[in-house]
Amino acid sequence: MDVPEVELKSGERIDDLVINNLKLIQHPDEFCFSLDAVLLAHFAGIRPGGAAVDLGAGTGVIGLLLLARGAATVTGVEISPSMADMARRSACLNGLAERLSIINGDMRRIKEFLPGGCWELVVSNPPYRPVGGGYISPNDRVAMARHEVTANLTDVVAAAKYLVKYRGRFAMVHLPERLAEITQALCAAGIEPKRLQLVYPAPGKKPNMLLIEGIRGARPGLDVLPPLIVYNTEGSYSEDIRKLYRQGR
Repeated sequence: MDVPEVELKSGERIDDLVINNLKLIQHPDEFCFSLDAVLLAHFAGIRPGGAAVDLGAGTGVIGLLLLARGAATVTGVEISPSMADMARRSACLNGLAERLSIINGDMRRIKEFLPGGCWELVVSNPPYRPVGGGYISPNDRVAMARHEVTANLTDVVAAAKYLVKYRGRFAMVHLPERLAEITQALCAAGIEPKRLQLVYPAPGKKPNMLLIEGIRGARPGLDVLPPLIVYNTEGSYSEDIRKLYRQGR
């Protein structure tokens, strides 16, 4: 497939997502995606032809990967104008502008620009740490992505509750240390946690990420999946991680 002509701005680069030959425009001064986004995009339950919303879309990586998995459309919500602009141009770069739409907006004001109760999947790779928890980058754009500067866990769950339809799904990647807080917030919003997977950087290490998915209006009952290990003892990607990249090749 011919790559459409898309203008790059000063300092920007095009990164290869490997999966389905997808490309992503990023800037080193902005928050660049990492493995957590890839894991979430593969963990979330999306049926072929389904429609999804990505809260805190960044440069659009999760939306692109959900489309590669068979989603019909993805709508990304991103508060940073520069990152939203990169996400739109990445959609064009991949010939997916009609299926990946990006809204430059604040998820805390989600009711102003998206209808509620009609989306079958909502995903989010939100800021992990509360303000005051750990080092905050002097780069405001990176700080917003890592710390709850503009939206906290309650805001993310509230937006997901508004968007997701009855029996729809909300999937999120976050920190294991906040699991109790996450499950409490989901249950309070009527989104019952149904699937949980802990992500370990390597054998013998503590988990450093969790993947969780809830269903609005579901009965209690949590399925804890086998642990996902990122690197093997030799320091290369585990077979589980390699499978994720092979799926789109």
